[in-house]
Amino acid sequence: MTRVLVVDDDPVQLRLTAEIANRAGFKPITATGGEQALDILREDRQLGAMILDLVMPDLDGMAVMEAMRKEGLTTPVIIQTANASLETVISAMRQGAADYFVKPVAPERLIISLRNAMKLDALEAAIRAEHARRAGTFSRKDMIATAPSMARVITLCAKAAKSTIPVLIEGETGVGKELVARIIQGTGERAGKPFVTVNCGAIPPNLVESVLFGHKKGAFTGAHADQAGKFSEAHGGTLFLDEVGELPLETQVKLLRALQEGEIEPVGASKPEKVNVRLISATNRRLLNLAKSGEFREDLFYRLNVFPIYVPPLRERREDLPALLDHFTARFSAEAGKRVLGASPAVMDLLQAYDWPGNVRQLENAVYRAIVLSDGPFLETQDFPQIVAQSAGREEALRAVEKVAAPSEPVHIDAATARPRPDPAPAPARDRFLSDNGDLQPLSDIEREAIAFAIAHHGGRMSRVARALGIGRSTLYRKLHEYGMADGLINDAA
Repeated sequence: MTRVLVVDDDPVQLRLTAEIANRAGFKPITATGGEQALDILREDRQLGAMILDLVMPDLDGMAVMEAMRKEGLTTPVIIQTANASLETVISAMRQGAADYFVKPVAPERLIISLRNAMKLDALEAAIRAEHARRAGTFSRKDMIATAPSMARVITLCAKAAKSTIPVLIEGETGVGKELVARIIQGTGERAGKPFVTVNCGAIPPNLVESVLFGHKKGAFTGAHADQAGKFSEAHGGTLFLDEVGELPLETQVKLLRALQEGEIEPVGASKPEKVNVRLISATNRRLLNLAKSGEFREDLFYRLNVFPIYVPPLRERREDLPALLDHFTARFSAEAGKRVLGASPAVMDLLQAYDWPGNVRQLENAVYRAIVLSDGPFLETQDFPQIVAQSAGREEALRAVEKVAAPSEPVHIDAATARPRPDPAPAPARDRFLSDNGDLQPLSDIEREAIAFAIAHHGGRMSRVARALGIGRSTLYRKLHEYGMADGLINDAA
């Protein structure tokens, strides 16, 4: 439930405003003065919004907003006051107020203002996070990770950022391993430097070495010019190897040398090149299990697994789900040009009860689809038909899930196996009217095949064969002699 801070020195007005927020589904927190409000804001950075009175004895609303701006407190502020002068309105808006209304305010007006302020705050947070990601300064505050199970992840990120130690991030598909890597880079000494991402599972095996280390002109057919690899692109910054367990064994040898010696050898080069790269790798399968089975080099595993970080799945951090839902709703509604203010309580119950085998990425896609389907100001359960179907256990939903490679139930990283490969499609059967080379068969061959089929179908009873083919028995016998099929056939006198 989203928390709202209500600040007013009038106890009657404070109680009325808090009750309106409570009936709208928010959890009100009250303060009777500006100093108390600032203390609450400093302690709780996750407040959804603040309804602030301008005139208070200890610290007025303008001073509160000025202090918030100086301290970097970004909680959306809605001003309410008995003073309706234009100068007051302009001053409040310049201080960063999201909305302004005069007492007494209609409950509907207050509720709409609260929801709009929260949506605007979520959208601004998404924009700030995207700018930080592009600038290479992504940090802890740009990632939604307030659940207790994420506390250790954030702590380890802070420690890893203080050095250039190789980091291995493990976790199921879609948990946000790349964001964790960006936090490490964005809060360390390499912040603002290149952050190069490589999906090792998406590169053809014969191109992996060239993509990672580059190649020289003429090294192979089609190499018309020198090409820098991902290691060279990340020089001075961070190289993020996603799904590192998918690398071919022969490439793992060269990766190990690059990590140990700090140098690479492009394909076709005569001497190695020095590189200064911070390596962060990620996998959705336990590399230790792959090393034991021989699918991953054991020496490379120990070189990568110096500082492991395990990112828990979404089902183990459900406390973050409301904030993630608000974030995706604000972002996708803005992209789609819709005014979707949030989700209904029924939707929140539905999403909290679901296991999310695809984790945060699945939630993101589900919200995107719901925004496209939605026709109202709030997301409803009918906007999540796939989640409803899978939660209800419908047979049709189960059949649909079995057809795709993604698991229908959560699979722990220790038990994750290689993705199933589809069976090759069978060759299409030859058309009976076409020859082996694809040409149309002569009419005589087609007629001979039809007669042979009819005789076999009716057990050699010629009367029935003739009736089925629509010809007389004499015509049938003539054609049998004509096609050399008469020998060995028993005449049917019937």
